[in-house]
Amino acid sequence: MARILIVEDEEDLAGLLEYNLEAEGHNTEVSRTGGQAIARARAHPPDLVLLDLMLPDVPGSEIARLLRAEPALSGARIIMVTAKGEEADRVKGLELGADDYVVKPFSVKELLLRVRAVLRRSEAPAAEVLTHRAIKLDPSRHEASVDGSPVALTALEFRLLRTFLERPGRVQTREKLLSHVWGIDAEVTTRTVDTHIKRLREKLGGAGEGIETVRGVGYRLAAE
Repeated sequence: MARILIVEDEEDLAGLLEYNLEAEGHNTEVSRTGGQAIARARAHPPDLVLLDLMLPDVPGSEIARLLRAEPALSGARIIMVTAKGEEADRVKGLELGADDYVVKPFSVKELLLRVRAVLRRSEAPAAEVLTHRAIKLDPSRHEASVDGSPVALTALEFRLLRTFLERPGRVQTREKLLSHVWGIDAEVTTRTVDTHIKRLREKLGGAGEGIETVRGVGYRLAAE
């Protein structure tokens, strides 16, 4: 089972999560401050972090950045658990590298299901390097390049590009992209998809022209 770090300053909620996760067989640790969470993560790298965004010392967003920046911790899965449920908050959380985003109040049963789903994804075999014309994407190293030059992508942009590379020539509706890339259904507007496609194209330069707009439907990556 997994080592799970619960970063939550509400004592009752932290205890509830700890009890239910240990009942599922996981090893858990609880941190009620951001500083304590980072120290514990460095001492015992977790498989998964349940991360509250509103902590008394360090914002959860900064903890997410730290986790993704440190090589020894970058493999930890992150589920953000927060009262901040606006569209902009969800998008920001996913761009910071969160694997899922749960808004308080929530069902413990639903959270446990999400934990299982995220952990299953982490156990999947290493993905092959994906290429399309000048674009190269290495999921295991989380690296993207165009004509051999590195391209800095957010975690969400990386998932978006990976979706297109895995399905060349197939039309992806905005709704399908919301569900597959953002991991949510109809809670983020389709305008968000258009905005991120635009940013991704810009970062890819000329290679971004391969992501074609299918008017009234969605997008597709041009077939080779």
